[in-house]
Amino acid sequence: MKVLKIFLVLIVLGVFLAAGAGIGLYYWAQEDLPGFTKLSDYSPALATTVRARDGRILGYFYREKRFLIPLSMMSPITVKAFLAAEDSGFYQHEGVDLPGIFRAAVKNFIAGGIVQGGSTITQQVIKSMLLTPERSYERKLKEVILAYRLEKYLSKDEILTIYLNQIYLGAKAYGVEAAAREYFGVNASQLSLAQAALLAGLPKAPSRYSPYGNPERARERQLYVLARLRDLGWIDRGEYEAAVNEPLVYGAQEDPSWKVGPYYLEEVRRQLVESYGEDMVYGGGLQVRTAMDMDHQVVADQALKAGLVETAKRHGWQGPVRHIDEGEYEEFLGARKDIESKPGDWMQVLVTGVEKAGAKVRFGTKSGIVPVASMSWARVPNPKLAPEEAGKVGDARKVLKPGDVVWVSVEEVAQDKPWKLKLEQEPKVEGALVSIDPRSGEVLALCGGYDFFRSQFNRATQALRQPGSAFKPIVYSAALDNGFTAASIVLDAPIVYQDGSGEMWKPENFEGIFYGPTLLRTALVKSRNLVTIRVAQQVGIQKIVERGKALGLTGVMEPNLSLALGSGQFTPLNLCQAYTAFPRGGTSIKPRLIESVVSPWGEQLFSAKEEVTEAISPETAYIISHLLQQVVQYGTGARAKVLGRPVAGKTGTTNDEQDAWFMGFSPYLLTGVWVGYDQVRPMGKYETGARAALPIWIDYRSKVEPGYPVQDFQAPPGIVMARVDARTGRLAGPGATEAYMLPFANGTEPLPSVGLDELDADPGSSNAGGESLLKQIF
Repeated sequence: MKVLKIFLVLIVLGVFLAAGAGIGLYYWAQEDLPGFTKLSDYSPALATTVRARDGRILGYFYREKRFLIPLSMMSPITVKAFLAAEDSGFYQHEGVDLPGIFRAAVKNFIAGGIVQGGSTITQQVIKSMLLTPERSYERKLKEVILAYRLEKYLSKDEILTIYLNQIYLGAKAYGVEAAAREYFGVNASQLSLAQAALLAGLPKAPSRYSPYGNPERARERQLYVLARLRDLGWIDRGEYEAAVNEPLVYGAQEDPSWKVGPYYLEEVRRQLVESYGEDMVYGGGLQVRTAMDMDHQVVADQALKAGLVETAKRHGWQGPVRHIDEGEYEEFLGARKDIESKPGDWMQVLVTGVEKAGAKVRFGTKSGIVPVASMSWARVPNPKLAPEEAGKVGDARKVLKPGDVVWVSVEEVAQDKPWKLKLEQEPKVEGALVSIDPRSGEVLALCGGYDFFRSQFNRATQALRQPGSAFKPIVYSAALDNGFTAASIVLDAPIVYQDGSGEMWKPENFEGIFYGPTLLRTALVKSRNLVTIRVAQQVGIQKIVERGKALGLTGVMEPNLSLALGSGQFTPLNLCQAYTAFPRGGTSIKPRLIESVVSPWGEQLFSAKEEVTEAISPETAYIISHLLQQVVQYGTGARAKVLGRPVAGKTGTTNDEQDAWFMGFSPYLLTGVWVGYDQVRPMGKYETGARAALPIWIDYRSKVEPGYPVQDFQAPPGIVMARVDARTGRLAGPGATEAYMLPFANGTEPLPSVGLDELDADPGSSNAGGESLLKQIF
């Protein structure tokens, strides 16, 4: 009896000691426990998604490829598969599976170390988000305590949602949504049972069970998960058999990033980082809607590339991509064994033989012929000679030699004979295209260069270039507000200026000809430099600078007369902003790429508003637009008539053909194109705005115009039309040999025609350029 009492006392004492030890262990473990309340505001690193205006995805920005979705957006079988694989009793336990821990403890004891964790999904959430990954009993105890507490704080569904969005599943994919896209090219809501089972097998060891790196092990793990689902009664035998026999095709959902409009996407990224910081952009899961019209952007990219290629060909042959020795042939060809191309595609080929009539080439196991006719443009570069002056190449041996690696485009694919190919070259000349809806300021398309992966420098938004004559509409808009009209007469004659340092400046017209008294309308339509200089001198260069600023120009505008001929420096996007005042009836609107930014939780962070500035009068805007329509009809922009629509525009070419521009617009769409070298140098003789930039503009606009109804510019109430004598600037009489119907602000229309000796001498009147101006000698 005494022994029994002692035994009972020892048992009670042992219980108390164990309890005390447990309590002590608990308080020791919970002293430095991290807080878990932040899990209720779960904010993992999420990929930012950027979309076009119609919702199509342009690209993603991320450090961790994770897309947050609720349980409702996952297929139900996906949730069951993960529960079967990781924690089948998840909805029954209180955060800790004691039997599971006991089984793991036994296995660890037998193994002499920690080989199994026995963690529940709740514990895995705690471990991945609050604790270190070390394997120790201390960390395990903390994990258990926190798991119990978390289950009192969050619901089961909330914990499971965190787990399925947080877990790493290999292939740089975090969460089931990213994994579904990365392994099967579908969303989590579309996963089949077989696919879900494979993903559910990955958490244990994503690299070890990767279907890309270890397909056999991945298959074993998938079968294990399917068996668990069957044994738990969550799927029946028929579903199990079907899933086991379902063939799995692996392949990532194509990432659209940097495919369409890469320069546009990069400018969006830059603006987002400027506004929200890199951490938010790369981990904040922002939902960004842009103004891009993807259909516009695709054809804009194509038009700019094609135009730059043609410009480069006019400059002559730059030489092969590289030259290799005969001993390197097989290595080059072996790297291109699986070439699959269709007509129009470009590829690099190896020249193996050259005759006068053409070259023989190889690519992979195939061969081709490049006839000399396709390389007729490949002359020795000489910027002083225009293509039509240089003649065509008639001997392929003057262009290519065996061992040359060159670009070609596919003209004809053949099965059992050589392919027909065409010699190509990647251009060194660069360009930019910007297209804006002037009614709203939305940038529908933006191209910043030939190849984003060759150069990320965005010429549409970063290149400060001289606009040449494309600046003249700004000069003439200031003139119209300072005493001039479309019918003013101004002298076109030589001018010589001396600056403060003694340097002489003698501007000339492009043609090198002087035309005498010239209608202001004709001076703008024909882009007469000397008339523009006189107009700027009489208006005052400071007023022209102020006009540029009023239109939104933020580039370089030195207050000297050369500014009138386009010596300032502006980005293509900024010049487009200035031009918006003309189709808008006098107000300038700031272009915008980003329409809205929303947090992953649906909070509106940004919604674009139109930024409009009163710049010029409606009458002046309409008059300039009308005159620029005549530039297209009768002047340097005549090629644009091919559209068969009301279009206004202005070419621009700087000294020695270093910059070529075309700025063209209709009431619903404004598009600017620039072409030139990054390091300023001549492009070649006659590489003007009309030749280098305008064809790109036409290529793009001809493809998008069918999406708009025909629309002409509407005159404001303060405009009157009058038929003007081109010789006198007065109202045209019945005997006028040359006359134009021109717009005027009400009250400024000209008087009836008189003789030249009666012309008013005031240069700002409707017959500016009278006797005193004619007698000026410069």
